[in-house]
Amino acid sequence: TVVPKISQETLAEMVGTTRSRVSFFMNRFRKLGFIHYAGGEEGGLQVHSSLLNVVLHD
Repeated sequence: TVVPKISQETLAEMVGTTRSRVSFFMNRFRKLGFIHYAGGEEGGLQVHSSLLNVVLHD
């Protein structure tokens, strides 16, 4: 799943937290292999189905 580009600040506002907490969890999810950052103009955030399964079944 590819997620449209939004800033960490915008994401934080959407979920009611701070940008630093978003950054913390994005880094944690990346290290666990749940997400992947694709750089460049066409890049974005790829969310692996394993993270979606964890979130949806929690």
